[in-house]
Amino acid sequence: MTSASQALAEFAVGLSYERIPPEVIERAKDCLIDTVGACVFGAELPWSKTVIGYAERNSAPGQCSVLGTGIKLRAPFACLANGATAHAYELDCLCEPSVGIHPSAALAVPGLAVGQGRKRAGADVLAAVVAGYEVLYRIGDAARHSIEKLGFHSPGIVGVFGTAVVVGRLFGLNAQQMANAFGIAGSLSSGLMEFSRTGGMVKRLHLGRSAEGGFLAAVLARDGYTGPAGVFEGKFGVLNTFCRDADPARLTRDLGSDWHVLKTKIKRYACHSTAQIPVTVALQLKKTHGISGDDVAGMTIAANEKTVNQHAINEPKDLTMAQYSAPFCTSLALYLDPTDPRVFSEESLNHPGIRALAKSARVELHKTGSGFYTPACRVTLRLKNGKEVSAEGDDFKGTPTMPLTRPELLEKFLKLTAHHERSRAERLFGQLAAADKLADMSALDFAI
Repeated sequence: MTSASQALAEFAVGLSYERIPPEVIERAKDCLIDTVGACVFGAELPWSKTVIGYAERNSAPGQCSVLGTGIKLRAPFACLANGATAHAYELDCLCEPSVGIHPSAALAVPGLAVGQGRKRAGADVLAAVVAGYEVLYRIGDAARHSIEKLGFHSPGIVGVFGTAVVVGRLFGLNAQQMANAFGIAGSLSSGLMEFSRTGGMVKRLHLGRSAEGGFLAAVLARDGYTGPAGVFEGKFGVLNTFCRDADPARLTRDLGSDWHVLKTKIKRYACHSTAQIPVTVALQLKKTHGISGDDVAGMTIAANEKTVNQHAINEPKDLTMAQYSAPFCTSLALYLDPTDPRVFSEESLNHPGIRALAKSARVELHKTGSGFYTPACRVTLRLKNGKEVSAEGDDFKGTPTMPLTRPELLEKFLKLTAHHERSRAERLFGQLAAADKLADMSALDFAI
């Protein structure tokens, strides 16, 4: 009987660029563009500089850019640094419906690093990203949203497998080597959710480590190292160790015919996915009723089970927790402009009005039921004049049903790279938007 890892490996190495629909390639390019923007912005942050400094001190000279800097490292250290900067400020893309994956750090980061280092064509990198996305999504989907319920951070657990596909393809692994890469990657999964309770910068590191780990797994497999065939569905495999009530059949369901890349979701605001719709609804109320945070006496957010259980953080201790907190981010939107990523700052964290409103906010389960990731959300504001206003939403600009156009994606890209030279940022955007035409990814200048 063929194992899931063998079936996924055969798909991953056998997928040709020509088989991929054009609209899927375009979404993969959107993922690359959004990731580069997030990395360039993230590279300026103090916690990112700590990781970049570690990588620079320990890497031999290389050909792979630390995005947003002039530093070039060997690929595994570039994966570590760029994976951490991609997720450094809650700006990296996701998917909808969510299955707990971050294609930015897991797929785009290693694709860009190895594409540069091995001078691969843009089409090769895009095909690798698509193959990795299809494998990665299915692993997250098979987990049935249970990873984080058990206290593990889903992107840190599953991201290594997506990276293994991308790196494995660009290094020319065969199906058996790719299956071994999966087996190795399973022992490199890591990431705990305690940051959501007591703070710390470490959440940002999880995605850097998963990219670094996936690279290691692919290279070791190429060189003959082996891993267990039952890494996914085995008794002590990922789905039975990091999950509960997983569905292994989802690992290979509609493989090669259902393109999950099209489910890519690009964030509108620099906060966790669960806060994107509450913030959008709060902005709608703010505009419709001509109010600001100073007019609000209290707030109730009705949302999904994940938001209630993991993101109802009323008094965040640091910026990581603040960006993870639905009450804080929604309160911030009533005082400031959340489309500017720079307002998610230490100054905002210590803003008396934002903190007071977030502290008093109530987060409850939405009437739609207990779906862990159900998008529907209702925000109710109790105003100081005695009135109550509310609005509901289940979408925001950037989701698959309301995707960003390329001009809108350029607008976000430039916001994230505005501290660099605009003309060079625009040129890089154009090159990434035409990545399928590039003969050599090393020709890209990421030091914008």
